[in-house]
Formats: sequence, structure tokens, C-alpha cells
Amino acid sequence: MLDGTGFKAWMREANLIGGRWVGADSGATIDVTNPATGETIGTIPKAGRAETGRAIDAAAAAFPAFRDMALMDRVALLWRLHDALMDNQADLAELLTVEMGKPLAEAKGEIVIGAQYIRWFAEEARRAKGEIVPAGVNGRRILVTKHAVGVVGMITPWNFPSSMLARKLAPALAAGCTVVAKPATATPYSGLAWGALAEEAGYPEGVVNIVTGSARDIAGTIMDDARVRKITFTGSTEVGKELIRQSADTVKKVSMELGGNAPFIVFDDADLDAAVAGAMASKFRNAGQTCVCANRIYVQAGIHDAFVAKLKAATEALKVGDGREAGVEQGPMIDADAVEKVEAFVADATEKGAEIVTGGGRHEKGGTFFTPTIVTGATQAMRFATEEIFGPLAPVFRFETEEEAIEMANDTVYGLACYAYTRDLGRAFRLNEGLQYGMIGINSGLITTVEAPFGGVKESGLGKEGGSQGLEDYLDTKYVCVDGI
Repeated sequence: MLDGTGFKAWMREANLIGGRWVGADSGATIDVTNPATGETIGTIPKAGRAETGRAIDAAAAAFPAFRDMALMDRVALLWRLHDALMDNQADLAELLTVEMGKPLAEAKGEIVIGAQYIRWFAEEARRAKGEIVPAGVNGRRILVTKHAVGVVGMITPWNFPSSMLARKLAPALAAGCTVVAKPATATPYSGLAWGALAEEAGYPEGVVNIVTGSARDIAGTIMDDARVRKITFTGSTEVGKELIRQSADTVKKVSMELGGNAPFIVFDDADLDAAVAGAMASKFRNAGQTCVCANRIYVQAGIHDAFVAKLKAATEALKVGDGREAGVEQGPMIDADAVEKVEAFVADATEKGAEIVTGGGRHEKGGTFFTPTIVTGATQAMRFATEEIFGPLAPVFRFETEEEAIEMANDTVYGLACYAYTRDLGRAFRLNEGLQYGMIGINSGLITTVEAPFGGVKESGLGKEGGSQGLEDYLDTKYVCVDGI
């Protein structure tokens, strides 16, 4: 076990249910390890159906009063939640790094964007406007109003364990919904910390409930219970499809942020240095373990070799190590399975003719560290052309024409994010029309921001998080006809 440090103050080894911190009924626990060291940092309850049922009970009981709370009182709670997060940024970031492995600088940035989501939806809550529609019959008024959906179930991933919950909690709490959240077992402490933050901000008991343990039992209970009116999930497309199927039995609203296979297209007229910098930020952030990171890098023939040379130099300059060490830019992968998956992608590519430019295997540090890797000669026949890598592997494809690039970029069931570098304004608009993605970055490799709707098309999901659109998924729309005026 680690000695007590600042981050330990926020490390809850219990579940928050109805305002009480409790263990699993059985007493069973799950070990949580630091992927950089393999060290066990603590345990969490292995809860299941019974505990989740009580969390739903608590959320359902708390909902009427929270829904009816004065708007400005709900806004004030969000502001206090924002301040609690930022006042403890350093400790919360270290907790995130210890359980997930990402560099401390990235972890601090994750805490900041989580706070920005809270602040954004505190402001958007005041703009959840209805409307009065002109009636076609004299003596009538038609009113359209917005109302909190009710209890919301939230299931979040391990790769951004704080900010992914923030951008679900923020609109839900802003709208007046109550919450039952399940953080990922691999990185639960950043999720549980939101329970402690909610307590500090003064949220009433039962408004925020956080349960850890069996994914099947917790999710199954959430999906079976008709009192849970909405489910929001970030994770794999396979699991998302199953949750969508299960939602049909109680006709829940669903928000799904699922898998991605982002193309990163570099045209001959691009600013080469900017394109390389964008590729580095998009590909190797969080060791490539993001749903929006560059999965396939398409480079036009005229600048292909120059781009690869610059990308190689930048990649080999990356400092790999424990995220808490000064200057580290890439931490470990989350577990051994993740490492083996990237190894399989490299083997598949080289067997089919790709060449390793740099990296290609496990890092000398051992454990789950993997060397930042570039392969060239990538083709659409290779697995990473259609599958999500989720690791520090950058495959580079060569293309000749704009039409060819768009066709290859769209050749996937996914449609979350994509990127393109060009100085041609007309081409930028053509790409917006032609690329089948929910988010497009032109001359930028980092495009996530609280002001814009985050979400995909095709098999990358349903609904949006962030922007003004992000509040809508937590609201029901009602129509009232008033006659006899």
C-alpha cells in the first residue's frame, strides 16, 4: 500500500449510496493497481444487484425535491462543485495518474476540463427554454416546456475516469436529475471522488450515488429498473449495442459515446510542422488510449516522406515513464491485454507488408509500457484500417487524391472524430460534406471543448455531450394546449 499523500484524501474505498459510504453487502472487494508500477493502491467494493437497487431507491426518493429545487439553488450547487474540483486540482490529478497512468500534466488538464463542463452547464441550465407556439385556432395557447427526465444511470470508461463522468454529471445535475453512476473497475477512484466532491458542495443525500463492482450486475439492474429513465454510456460499440437492446424493455432515453477509428488526413498543401504537431497531440495523448485519437494517418504522396521523417523525430523524442516523473509525456498502457492488442496490430501489419519506422514493441521499462511506434506502407487490408487501436501505434497510409482520401477515411463502421490538414478553404468545406464523422478538426488535432457537441454518427453512438445540445438529452419535452382563453 502507498503511504499517505495528498491524493489519498480523495481516495474513497467505499460506495456512496443514499448519502452513506458503504461496502459491498458480501464484504467482497476488488484490488486496484497502479499500471506504472504494478503496485496495489487500494480496494473498492465488489457490489452487485442489491447495492445498485438501493442506489436507485435513493436516487428515486431524492428526485422530486431536487427537480423542484429553485433553479438558482441548483446553479449555486454546480458552482460550488466547480470550486471544490479546482481547489483540489493537484490532489485529484495525482489520484488520476496513480490509478490510470497518464502523465500528471495530462491529468491536471483532465481535471480542468471536468470543471469547465460543470461551469458550462451551470450556465446552460438557465437557458433550458421552452416556447409558445402560435395556435391555429383562436382562443388557444400552445406551450412547449422542458423537464428533467428523472433518475439517470451512468457508466463511464477507464481512460478518462474524471472528465467522462463530469460531462455526464454536469448536465444531469443542471437539469434536476438524480444519478446512479458506475465508474470503470480499473480506474474507480476518480469516479468515487466525484461523490466526495458532491458532498463537499452540499448536494442532498441520494442525488449522487456511485457504485463499483460487477459491470454485468450493476448495469443489468440499472437497465431493468423502470425508474431509471435514461442511460448514458461511454465505452465500446459492442457493449453499447447490448445496452441499447436492453433499453427497449423500459424505453429509456439513451446517450451512447462508442468506439472510434479516426482518420488523420494530411494534404500536400498543409503546413507540415503544424500537421506533425497535431498528429503527435492526437495520436500519443494518453498513450493513444482515447476514442478520438488518430487511428489512421493518411498522407498525400507529395509530402509523405517528409511527414514521416518529421513524425519519426518527434516520436522518438517522447519521454516514456511513470506519469508522476518530471517531463514524462507517455505513461504505461492500462493493462497487459491492451499491450497484447497493440502487439497483434503490429504483427498483422508487418505480415501484410508494412514497415516499422520506429518502435514496434514493448518498452525497455517493462510492465505495460509500450514504445511509441510508427509503421508505413499501411493498407486498407490491415486490421487497424477497420478496428480501433487504443494504443501508441501510428500507421501511415499513402494516398494520391482528395477523393481517394475521403473514400478510405469513410471505409469504417465508426464515425466519431476525424482530422484534416490543408490550406485550401474550398477543400475544408468539401471535407465537411464528405467525411462521415460527428466531429471534424481542420488544422487541429485537439478539438474537444465544452462549448461544442461531442458525439459521433454511424456505430460511434447516439446523442451529444457538451454544447447547448448536451443538456437536451437530460430533458423531456412536454406540450400543453390551453383552450378557452
